Amino acid sequence: MMFEGLPTPCYVVDEGRIRHNLEILQQLEKDTGCHVLLAQKAFSMYSLYPMIGQYISGTTASGLYEARLGYEEMGKENHVFAPAYKEKDMEELVQICDHIIFNSFAQYEKYKEMCRESAKVRKDKKAVSVGIRINPQCSTQEGHEIYDPCGYASRLGVTEEQFREDLLEDVEGLHFHTLCESTSYDLEKTLAQVENRFGHLLPHIKWLNMGGGHLMTRKDYDTAHLINLLRGFKQRHPGLEIILEPGSAFAWQTGTLVSTIVDIVENHGIKTAILDVSFACHMPDCLEMPYKPAIRGSVEPAPGTYAYRMGGNSCLSGDYIGDWHFDHELQIGDRIIFEDMIHYTTVKTTMFNGIPHPSIACLKSDGKAEIWREYDYYDYKTRMD
Repeated sequence: MMFEGLPTPCYVVDEGRIRHNLEILQQLEKDTGCHVLLAQKAFSMYSLYPMIGQYISGTTASGLYEARLGYEEMGKENHVFAPAYKEKDMEELVQICDHIIFNSFAQYEKYKEMCRESAKVRKDKKAVSVGIRINPQCSTQEGHEIYDPCGYASRLGVTEEQFREDLLEDVEGLHFHTLCESTSYDLEKTLAQVENRFGHLLPHIKWLNMGGGHLMTRKDYDTAHLINLLRGFKQRHPGLEIILEPGSAFAWQTGTLVSTIVDIVENHGIKTAILDVSFACHMPDCLEMPYKPAIRGSVEPAPGTYAYRMGGNSCLSGDYIGDWHFDHELQIGDRIIFEDMIHYTTVKTTMFNGIPHPSIACLKSDGKAEIWREYDYYDYKTRMD
């Protein structure tokens, strides 16, 4: 009923569920003393930044535009890491970011003087804190090489063999990011390798950034183990500031993508519901990972149920996922509601084929959905010229 008046397609974020996740993240900061940052690459609905900023320490970015967004819309700690920086971007980043992390010593050497002199161009008159990304060579991803920063010949992070201790004069921190929707036990394995390979450096730095991929808002996540793990690490390395950069954890299970069946076709006995959304354009991780999202109202396969493949509305032949079962036959005009579609969706959408971006709405605490943004032809046209 709550979705009846909404246009489709439409992302609907639940403000109450976001707040629930924020309370978990805030408690983690209190229990461990670590700094939790919103990784904007997973979720960047900045209308919620004022609320999010009440619970956590700040934002982290993967480039200039995200860094600007965090700086302008949350205005708290602002960190950035990118595989490489352009000079023009760095000129602005040193003014708006508190921490800048380099992927190589070549990049660090290129920009260290600019970072050293940054206090002269910053409003707070403090020089940025510089870090180096390390690669602990500890893979915790199974079967998903596209999401494995420690995979073979990875371009991300400096390995133990390549590390230049002679160039650490201005380096205040180390950063690693190896996880993807992972458990605290995966972090434990990674930390063992970090200490084994880079532990001798830890007494000489101010902060260690443990990156993202910590899915501590998932129901089965062992938060108690994470807290004990971080506390134990801090006891072994007193005075070291710990930073975490979760992304999906902020928006995990916080909203839906609402779509409408436009047509139903059949080929070789397989019925496909053609939707007004696209997996390729609006749910790209479903094809990249791949994974099969949950659909509200679908049921387990059983005698008497009806099977349907879900087809996107782009011309890509592979723009489909199946099969789902329902206890009734689907009809043109029915709404299909994909669950958990707020993290890594709006930030990764495209307008391939000129397909419009879904609208964005927020489900408020009073149960009413408030439309935040609708997109039209000119949003597409202005991207092309």
